[in-house]
Amino acid sequence: MTIEQGLVKEIASIVGEENCSTRAADLYTYGFDSSIHHHNPDIVVRPKSTSEVSELIRIAAREGIPVVPRGGGTGLCGAAVPIMGGMVMDLTRMNEIKKVRVNDLYCVTQAGVVYDRLNEALAPYKFFFPPTPGSGEACTIGGMVATNASGMRAVKYGASRDYVLGLEVVLADGSVIHVGTNTIKNSSGYQLERLFVGSEGTLGVITEITLRVAPKPKKAAMALAAFDRLEDAGTFVSNLISLPLIPSATELMDDICIRAVNKAVKAGLPDVQAVCMIEVDGEPEMVAKELKIVEEVARRSGAVTVQTSDDKEQMALWTSARKSVMSALSRLGDELVSVSLADDMAVPISRIPEAVVAFHRIAEENRVIVGTYGHAADGNLHTKMLLNPCSEDDWIRGEKAVGQIFDTVIALGGTVTGEHGVGMSKAPYMMKERPDAWGTMLLLKKAMDPQNILNPGKMMQWEGGIIRDLRYPCRDICDLR
Repeated sequence: MTIEQGLVKEIASIVGEENCSTRAADLYTYGFDSSIHHHNPDIVVRPKSTSEVSELIRIAAREGIPVVPRGGGTGLCGAAVPIMGGMVMDLTRMNEIKKVRVNDLYCVTQAGVVYDRLNEALAPYKFFFPPTPGSGEACTIGGMVATNASGMRAVKYGASRDYVLGLEVVLADGSVIHVGTNTIKNSSGYQLERLFVGSEGTLGVITEITLRVAPKPKKAAMALAAFDRLEDAGTFVSNLISLPLIPSATELMDDICIRAVNKAVKAGLPDVQAVCMIEVDGEPEMVAKELKIVEEVARRSGAVTVQTSDDKEQMALWTSARKSVMSALSRLGDELVSVSLADDMAVPISRIPEAVVAFHRIAEENRVIVGTYGHAADGNLHTKMLLNPCSEDDWIRGEKAVGQIFDTVIALGGTVTGEHGVGMSKAPYMMKERPDAWGTMLLLKKAMDPQNILNPGKMMQWEGGIIRDLRYPCRDICDLR
């Protein structure tokens, strides 16, 4: 659609000319998130307040303009890609931490506050917001809530939804509602704040969040366990959890990921089929005790070597190696890049060994390279596929492998997305996972957004395959759907 100049001026009068753009370079830039997809919006706006968001949505409702909320652009499933054009609403100017009330166990933050910045503000109080996404230096709290994001510490501390006490949301008609409370307990009617968590901007635009905060652990330590068999690494994770011992994090990397990070960042990880990085935290005495148990269980489960450390620099190096997987994989082959296909799924913890072995078998059968890694202790696995983005054959084989991977995940009782959300890349597989539920999602969407202006075409509204509107320079020859 084309937005007339008079309407552009009306929009600019709300946010300021410097925060409203229809320039080609800006439209192209805001057509991306961190997924495989790209589509230009028609206008980009950067509101500073909830009242500005409300005015903008009233205009969008009046004119029938799609509205796509955007945080840091770190999403991997295309949730922030304006697939139907319209208005991209960049919320990163809404970056005020409004309250920190550790005596009441909560804080209040605007949607555009960056995750790491919030934890920097909480640190002097010895509290934190625990989910720990891999993109914590860039992702925003609003985006985390909109996708129910989490990360390496979810096994012990939970996901974003477990910390949302209340929300301020602008609805499809521009009205502003406040849901939830400032209290830890709440039985006052429908838990509407939970409805918006994971809704990816399809039901309303989240502008302010009241979050529960947690005390920071006094000490942490890590173990690096190396395995000659991938399934042994998966079995180790299951054995550890069933003791029971709940680590604060357990990261798994297969041999492809190990080779990639050793090549790209000289990580010096063992040359084995899999490694597990296990973090325990809490009181110092308990940390020391649990670290010994982790080492014993790792060796019983087939680990060939186990290194342990409570040195912060060493732990940071191990963590950095794991966080570099996604970028490092793109440097493993000369013409291959790492793409987010089937990149985020979760299975019951006891099924991890079956899942990781199946992923490797599927990759071999389809002649694609798949690196497997993830937050194994909560069953959340990531796969990154390496392919030539200008090869139609690579995309065809890749999409076939994706379908088989997700079929396996569903058969194992899992979900196609553990923490990245649905957006576009997971949409057809989410509907396959939840055949008797997505129709109800559509009913909720229609009731709350009758004009279908809020992030339309995503999640349960998606049609067709996922290899379309690709972000790569040669996307025209790869537009298979």
